[in-house]
Amino acid sequence: MNLAAIDIGTNSIHMIIVKVTSQQTFEVLVQEKEMVKLGVGVFANKMLSKKAFHNGIETIKRYVQLADEYGVEDIITAATSATREAKNGREFLDRLIEEVGLSPQMISGKEESRLIFLAVRKAIDLGKNNAMVIDIGGGSTEAVVGNKGSVLFKSSMKLGVLRLLDRVGHQGSLSNEEKDDLLQHIQNTAMKILTDAKAVGFSKVIGTSGSIRTLGEAALQMNGKNIINTVNAESVKVKDLEKITSQLLDLEPEKRSEIPGISENRVDAIHLGGLLLVELLKLADVKQLTLSDASLRDGLIIDYIEKNGQYLGESVEGKSVREKSSLLLAKRYDADIEENKQVGRLAMQLFDQLKELHGMGDNARDLLYQSCLIYDVGTYVNFQDYHKHSKYLIMQGGMRGFNNAEILILANLARYHRKSGPKKRHKSFKKLNSKNRRIVKGLAGMLRIAVALDKTKNQWVENVYCLPEENKLTIRIFGEGNMDLEIWEAQRFSDTLAKFLDMKIEVIKG
Repeated sequence: MNLAAIDIGTNSIHMIIVKVTSQQTFEVLVQEKEMVKLGVGVFANKMLSKKAFHNGIETIKRYVQLADEYGVEDIITAATSATREAKNGREFLDRLIEEVGLSPQMISGKEESRLIFLAVRKAIDLGKNNAMVIDIGGGSTEAVVGNKGSVLFKSSMKLGVLRLLDRVGHQGSLSNEEKDDLLQHIQNTAMKILTDAKAVGFSKVIGTSGSIRTLGEAALQMNGKNIINTVNAESVKVKDLEKITSQLLDLEPEKRSEIPGISENRVDAIHLGGLLLVELLKLADVKQLTLSDASLRDGLIIDYIEKNGQYLGESVEGKSVREKSSLLLAKRYDADIEENKQVGRLAMQLFDQLKELHGMGDNARDLLYQSCLIYDVGTYVNFQDYHKHSKYLIMQGGMRGFNNAEILILANLARYHRKSGPKKRHKSFKKLNSKNRRIVKGLAGMLRIAVALDKTKNQWVENVYCLPEENKLTIRIFGEGNMDLEIWEAQRFSDTLAKFLDMKIEVIKG
């Protein structure tokens, strides 16, 4: 099984694609990083810039296309500080839902710290001792204390390289007054948190994130250390980090990349990251920092595997490319597949028994079945108006085996499985040609009744029996248990099918 994790960070947007090899391990297939800098200006004006907004959406679109090429079955996505704090952060996530088909979690700082620690303890041997992990991002810094068995303390500080950059207001070298102001601000923000962390106790500090690894690599290169692949598990002295930071603080941005290990795309704020890191290490009373290449995206994968390990051996099976694609979409958005298959069984009975009345063929039958598997994926976003969320997720879900017209039919079926039925004034319904509008009206009518017949999610309704008369259709329901709610709901939602067939419908117990 292949999985992907996308970390929508304040400074960079990362993606990792992995192959799960067991319930404990995974193999990294692809790693991608784009320094979109979503957080530039956010902490000063509380808005994602138009440029960052656009670049963020386009970057994630490319990531999803790449994930599809690798046959990824699920994409775990998390948004952090900049998106949490921007006034248009929710709009950014809504655009991802509509245009990309992703539904990111907007995680808290504390949850971010927990996930980072999960990744670090897979990358660094903690032995029997406690360790504190520090992760400096663009908008926040996470501090978490734990060991190989548990997390003992976790916190998030509103300290990050882009947040500090907004506070300073420029990328140039700092005056003594500006340095003093930043140091005082860092101490005021971090003192209590690091005091509490020290009370829990730790024997070493581990640093992760791009800013810390960049500073660590520069310190290693300054001492002639040959870095072959990764800085993971390498140690650097605080005094060496302090020396590198001192150099960076005195340089203009265009000169900072002349220091070995400092890349050009970090020159805007790496000096502030150094100031922050050194001060945090001093407050922690340590002389040395261990580097780690673990990250939030690794933590997202590990957390997913730990929560879903018992299911990871279960590949998604489908009788066709279309069914497998539908099941993958349902699984991605945590739909209850067994419940949806029950809805599908009832819908197929309705379709087959009413064939003489509706006159639709095998392709329409298959589209109705596929819609039963995915009609409720929008509940992953929000239960309120989830039928509309389902429509967007289906339209942007990259489902295989369907042409554009069929995708639009599926999206409309999800849209109309509850609330109002199809109306000509609805934009997505108007996009269909007259033949497909008729198909949607008929299939939506059957889907609404099938969904209603599993109202209590008990799967009590086993069979339906349709008895058409001249101007009336009686639908008899057979099954175990008290089906009164199912019958009431099916009667309530029979309006669309009744209008399509031009018949009065009555739903009764068989």
